[in-house]
Amino acid sequence: MTQYLVAIHHPDDYDPAVSEDEAMGRDIDVLNDEMQAAGVRVFVGELQPPRRAVSLTAQANGEVRASEGPYLKTSEHVGGFWVLDVADLETALAWGRKAAVACRAPVEVRPFH
Repeated sequence: MTQYLVAIHHPDDYDPAVSEDEAMGRDIDVLNDEMQAAGVRVFVGELQPPRRAVSLTAQANGEVRASEGPYLKTSEHVGGFWVLDVADLETALAWGRKAAVACRAPVEVRPFH
């Protein structure tokens, strides 16, 4: 078995209060229940908005600089994710497709080393 990250991407101006309705919440709950019943879900997490991030950067002198906000300046961010333990990439992609539908958002599927 291999572990895969299934990451949900949101635009930086994403507001769950506006973008997520009861139907979407139910669809995500159903997907979580399905993953758990199949025994593939290792971990699931929803992240705070990128403005809540603190980025740490090692300096040449050995100190670490902290700055508020995300490290990467992009127009999208990871809003949540699953770690799945499945047999192969095709199985991970099948779960990723379900996640894209349930979350109504782009999904990235990536294996762990």
